[in-house]
Amino acid sequence: MRDKGEFLFTSESVSEGHPDKIADRISDTVLDAYLMADPCSRVACETLVTTNRIVLAGETRGPAVVTQEYLAHLARLAVHDIGYDQEGFSWRNAKIDVLLHAQSRDIAAGVDSSDDKAEGAGDQGIMFGYACNETEALMPAPIYYAHLILRRVAELRKIGDAQVAGLLPDAKSQVTLKYVDGKPVAATSIVVSTQHEAGMEQRTIKAMLYSLISELLPKGWMCDQENFYVNPTGNFVIGGPDGDCGLTGRKIIVDTYGGAAPHGGGAFSGKDPTKVDRSAAYACRYLAKNVVAAGLAARCTIQVSYAIGVSYPLSVYVDLHGTDRDIDEAMIASTLRELVDLSPRGIREHLQLNRAIYVPTSAYGHFGRDPDTRLGTFTWEKTDLVPALKGAFGR
Repeated sequence: MRDKGEFLFTSESVSEGHPDKIADRISDTVLDAYLMADPCSRVACETLVTTNRIVLAGETRGPAVVTQEYLAHLARLAVHDIGYDQEGFSWRNAKIDVLLHAQSRDIAAGVDSSDDKAEGAGDQGIMFGYACNETEALMPAPIYYAHLILRRVAELRKIGDAQVAGLLPDAKSQVTLKYVDGKPVAATSIVVSTQHEAGMEQRTIKAMLYSLISELLPKGWMCDQENFYVNPTGNFVIGGPDGDCGLTGRKIIVDTYGGAAPHGGGAFSGKDPTKVDRSAAYACRYLAKNVVAAGLAARCTIQVSYAIGVSYPLSVYVDLHGTDRDIDEAMIASTLRELVDLSPRGIREHLQLNRAIYVPTSAYGHFGRDPDTRLGTFTWEKTDLVPALKGAFGR
């Protein structure tokens, strides 16, 4: 994102009731079930959802106590929690097929440690992390507020608040912000498409959402009514998997930085932390956030690369986007590697990733969330490296 001139930048989010997010939720539910039974379980679960049908596929390695029947039960509970009890998709009677099979021995051989080999990465690939000082969460503002809008609507819907009466689980948001010299100053347009009960008038939905969103944005940021779009095509009654098929891993930009930073290509949900697609992306966010939190830069992008079966990253790259020209980016990369072991095992141990902590990540973004010390979730959002980074660079 540029630091000079005026420009518009847009990001979108989708709710937990969006078909792709239902699939992500179920895949992470399967992952958490295995990790709760055995923290060393291996899981690569993909989920498909469509009209009253849920299909789980992929590979696993874990204790026999995690049965297909149990996973089907958990998938049904996940759909119930999201709020689907509609004719075309209901937690009560959706047919669930569990087609998970054992992990490939070839993949296991590349990842597992042995007497003469350290544990390797679960796949090759590149992963990115990003942070900036646009919000308190050190996230790009467009994706931060796009998530915030939908998360708040979902919270109110689940407690039966009259402010969102008649709204249903499937929803999308899109926030366009105006930037001046690299800083967001106002929303120029906002789009919300939300499933709703039959018979609701769009002007009623627009009025309730305009009021709600105005309270969520910084003072003076809300766009005018003319540039606030709600269900632009009209009715949105048929939604969720009955309206559109959902698959795990199709919302990778929603999951990360809303397009404000690169994405390595790999999805997160349903993958255990030996898969560096997930764990190394979390580590990159952790490192980038600490660099910005330490005041070393206003923006920071970090890239790492791995090869399957190889224990340490092939490269670590740091880009401060010219926001601190007094610091050698190669020196930051070297310092970060000293502070955190970026091997797959090192990342998992440092961020405590071998626990059942992944269901909360499946909607409203994996980054920019508050770490919960009680539950141990979102550990990659901690800023505990700040003192060491400030000391290393005299800040």
